[in-house]
Parts: sequence; C-alpha cells; structure tokens
Amino acid sequence: MSYDDYQIVLGLEVHSELKTKTKIYCSCSTEFGADVNTHVCPVCLGLPGTLPVVNKAVVDFAMRTGLALNCKIREFSKHDRKNYFYPDLPKAYQITQFEMPICYDGYLDIETEERGKSRIRIHEMHIEEDAGKLLHEGTNGTLIDYNRGGVPLIEIVTEPDFRSIEEARVYLETLKSILKYIDVSDCKMEEGSLRCDINISVMKKGSSEFGTRTELKNMNSFSHAIKAIEYEYKRQIDELEKGNRIIQETRRWNEDKQITESLRSKEEAMDYRYFPEPDLMPIVLSSDRVEEVRKTIPELPQAKKERYQKEFGLTAYDADLIANYKKVAAFYEEACTYGKDTKNIANTIISEIYKRIDTEEEKEAFDMPFTAKDLGDLDSLIASGVIGKNIAKKVLDEMYETGKKPNEIVEEQGLKQIDNDDELRAVVLKVVSEQPQSVADFKAGKDRAIKALMGGIMKETKGKANPEKVQAFLMEELNK
Repeated sequence: MSYDDYQIVLGLEVHSELKTKTKIYCSCSTEFGADVNTHVCPVCLGLPGTLPVVNKAVVDFAMRTGLALNCKIREFSKHDRKNYFYPDLPKAYQITQFEMPICYDGYLDIETEERGKSRIRIHEMHIEEDAGKLLHEGTNGTLIDYNRGGVPLIEIVTEPDFRSIEEARVYLETLKSILKYIDVSDCKMEEGSLRCDINISVMKKGSSEFGTRTELKNMNSFSHAIKAIEYEYKRQIDELEKGNRIIQETRRWNEDKQITESLRSKEEAMDYRYFPEPDLMPIVLSSDRVEEVRKTIPELPQAKKERYQKEFGLTAYDADLIANYKKVAAFYEEACTYGKDTKNIANTIISEIYKRIDTEEEKEAFDMPFTAKDLGDLDSLIASGVIGKNIAKKVLDEMYETGKKPNEIVEEQGLKQIDNDDELRAVVLKVVSEQPQSVADFKAGKDRAIKALMGGIMKETKGKANPEKVQAFLMEELNK
C-alpha cells in the first residue's frame, strides 16, 4: 500500500472576526484583551426583553468580502436562529444565516506548483455572532468570559475542491491576505480572529465517489491545520487498508501528541432546529448600495502580483513576496516612482529589508525608519553610477541607524564610486603585481583567481571601485 494510491479531498470553513468597533447586534466594544465580562450588555447576554439591532458596518464588511471573493450578493437575506445549548452561548441559540446567506456562489483562484492554477468554489459566506470563551481553571472548574459573545463573524464555506494539502495552505494564506487588504479583519489567529474547520476524506485515485469525511474543528493556526490534515489523511488511509470503515465524526488536533482525537460522532446530523430570527428584520440591499461597496475594494494581491510581473518585470516569486503585504506593496510602488530600477528596488526589499523584519506581523506593519522616496533615491544613486551595490548596502545600514537621506550619507562618508579610468587602471596594476599566485592560477584556468583579484581591488578602494570597469581592465591586463 502507498499513500500515493489515494486522493485527498478537502473542504474548508473559515471563520473570521470582523474589525468593527462594536458588536454585531449591540453597541458593546469588540476590543480584544479587556477585563473579563466588561464588554457586555443585556443584549449580548441575551437577557429577557432585549432586542438586537444589526450593525450596518457588519453588512458592509460582509458585502466587501463577498465581492472580493467573486460572490453574488443577495439583495434580500435574513437571519436565523441556530438552537443548541452550550455554556458559552447565553441565549441557548446563535443568531446566524442559514437559508439565505448574504453572499453565495463565489470563487478564489489559487496556484500551486503541483496542480498549477485551480479555482476553489465558495458555496456561501454568511454573517453570525461569535460565542463567549470558556476559561478552564483546572480542578477549580470552568469560568466564562462573554466579552467575545456577539462579536461579528463571517463564515466562508468552500466546496470540496481541494485535492492537495498544498492547495489548502495556499488558499488559507491567500484568503488571509485578501481579508487584510480589504481591511475587514485583523486576522490575528492568536486572538481567535481567524480560525477554520476542515472537512477531510480520502478516496482511491481514479474513483469519483467521495469517502466518508471527518471534520477537524477550530484550527487557529495555519501550521497546526496543515499538520492536522497530514495526520488525518494518513490515519484514514491506514484505517481503510486495515479493512475498517471511516466513522463520520468531529475531531480535534492535539498539538502535544501531534495526533487528531475524536470529539463526538456525527453519524446522524444534529438538529439545530433553525428558524427565522423573529427579532430582526431582513437585510434588504439595493444594487446601488452593492456598487458603492464594490468601489471601496482596492486592487487585490493577485491582481498586484500579475501587474508587477508585467509592469515592473518581477518574477512571480518576487511579485508574490511584495504584493502579499499591503503596506509593503504601497511602499514599493512609491519607491519605484523615485527610483530607476524596479527589479533592484524589489530585490532590496526582499534581500536586505526582509532579513531585518522576518515575522509576518513586522512585514504587515512595515514600519521603516526611512521613507519610500529615500529607498527610491538610493536606487537612483546606484543606477546613475554614483555608488555601487556593495556600498548601497552600507548606505542602507546607515539609513536604518540614523534615518538620514542616502545622498547625505554618501556625501558625509565620501562613498562616491571611483569611476576615473586612470585611477582604476593604476589600482588594477598594483593588485596584479601584489598577487602573482592569483595571476598564475588564472593562467592555469582556475576561476577563483578572478574573485581573489577583484576582492583585492575592492579592498584597496574600500569597495568604491566601479565593478564593471574594474573587471574589464583586469581581464585586459591578465590577457596580455
């Protein structure tokens, strides 16, 4: 038996908290990190006699997300009650959308090396309220913080279109980038702002019949999600090869043990007894309002990536590294208006700046001690021959340390590139005469000799020699 004999089938349900200032049906704050049970009121606590009111910003954010995901927008949608008892749900029901979600029939195009371009269909996207948070106190019992109860959520439900774990990873990263680009969610997974449920099954390759699926619940880390999928994929195959059947159930990822564990059986569908929410009017939208929201959507990461390749000549890989972060992309584009070599500017960001800010949070904030114009001006100094690329790295280091302008640093430290032919020829002759072994190595066909001689010249000129001219003069001298 080989795992390669089986095909994985995945569907994802992504829950994202919206970054509105207030909750979905009341005016309580959605700010994270407040003292327990301080952002609550009779409405979000579900006290008798209270009436919810829909937050207009939630509807707008939902529409913006749906449009960014190529969804159709329902001009008439409604709320429903999902009835179940759990301690973090004070009303014993959750207000959600069941029969008529606000967004439906969308898609997100992704690309992986294994499968190339593929389209992930989005079945629906609906709005709902979040539940509270259980605080387990060990032997002292469990407490409940209702601050999160009533925080607005969108749930994005895909069709079972994923055929590899890599596709799931790319989809999640792409979706997260879009949500941040359109400014509807902060996507802070450590704060619970973004989490997903994963439906997974396997089938023999060549088969058209899906296997029995299991559901992995509440994955709040992409890395954990990928590890959980990998484990569950192999676990299901192992069970089938033993002659066992897959039980339809809900499972959780145990990070400590690196395994999935059964939570509860789903052999029979739970009856949530959905019915229309009687305390809320339907959501009625005009086509004009939908178009107004559509105009607020910025150029999205995938479109930027494609434009960067065409307009700036970047590789797909480099374009992706820049376009994936909204503030980096804006900084890069502004720098390009002042610089001359768009590829070099991109390379400076990726090779020199990213090594200083290696976390996702730092790249998303992209808080630089210098301006985009400064980076563009640095590139212009290179393109015009005032400084070489090696010196440019030194200038960039100084820009980080002092915040000074690149031109100012070059003047103060005397870093202008040596471009005088006579001066360069003299340095070449000096280094060649001082390194007879390197000359002999060159004549013996050893390529490293050139590097040794170039290194000597750059050391002699403190890195300020024009490298193109130096190499030409060096080869001319060595070939005599």
